[in-house]
Amino acid sequence: MHVPDGFINAPTSAVTGVVAAGAIAVSLRGARRELDERTAPLAGLVAAFIFAVQMLNFPVAAGTSGHLLGGALAAILVGPYTGVLCVSVVLLMQGILFADGGLTALGVNITDMAIVTTVVSYAVFRGLLKVLPRKRRSVTVASFVAALVSVPAAAVAFTLMYAVGGTTDVAIGKVATAMIGVHVLIGIGEAVITALTVGAVIAVRPDLVHGARGLEQRLKLRVHGELVDVPAAAPAPVAARTSRRTLWITGLVTSLVLAGFVSFYASANPDGLEKVAHDKGIDQKTDKHASADSPLAHYGVKDVENARLSGGLAGVIGVGVTVVAGSTVFWAVRRRRTADVSAVSTGV
Repeated sequence: MHVPDGFINAPTSAVTGVVAAGAIAVSLRGARRELDERTAPLAGLVAAFIFAVQMLNFPVAAGTSGHLLGGALAAILVGPYTGVLCVSVVLLMQGILFADGGLTALGVNITDMAIVTTVVSYAVFRGLLKVLPRKRRSVTVASFVAALVSVPAAAVAFTLMYAVGGTTDVAIGKVATAMIGVHVLIGIGEAVITALTVGAVIAVRPDLVHGARGLEQRLKLRVHGELVDVPAAAPAPVAARTSRRTLWITGLVTSLVLAGFVSFYASANPDGLEKVAHDKGIDQKTDKHASADSPLAHYGVKDVENARLSGGLAGVIGVGVTVVAGSTVFWAVRRRRTADVSAVSTGV
């Protein structure tokens, strides 16, 4: 779903850039409410994990592959505002260092892959939690459905942007049919990865999962024939099966292994957008990427001849850079929240 330079014209790219900048500004403010000293480190790890898993293209149809978008996963684990920032950090690292996704199309990609997927998936997720039993298993089920819906939603969003600012004369109906069709299949893979990851984190540290907060079943009493909630008491402490440090280290090591080793076995077939663009002629005016000469362009280290080693090193570097960049952003957001709270408490 990474849109390269040249697919969308300059005016539309500029508008989406403004939309993306506005959404990031709002998300920076919203993330202050979502992040605390426990969850801020997890947010940087989530960004690195999304980067790693996006390198693992999986086959979805003849000659086509797909990969995680990550909006649903990030929103459920660390919150929708922080989720937008997580995916945006990943897209920025991919565009600048790896020539994946155009730089002039960065606004398009953030709007499509960070904003649309996060907003749609989190809305579906919260809606499902209102009707499902208030149990941890419901979080996993809702995660699956939310992630499944988010991918074709992103395909629809791209189709609309292409209808407004596409640089080639291709019937929009054909683009919509092809994009939505293949991304429904990719959505299944997204849903499986998201549900498995969310379920794994909930199993060891449910208190760190944003989407699992407030699931305690309120005790009810019958008063004059009507059921009423018992006044809330202090919540019981959550039994943690592992420490935050152990979870963070485990997640980072997993990300490094996925990007540095498992990625070599990923499908080499074009992803959904690349396949549709080639088949329908959308890619006729693709521009050369501004970072095409980057030492890490196309997920390989320049001058390293061995393909396995080159790709593995690029993946490890990408995870490292992303976790540092993401952690720096979320550390700064958390410090700003702390400063705001201190100012309010002292009346400054």
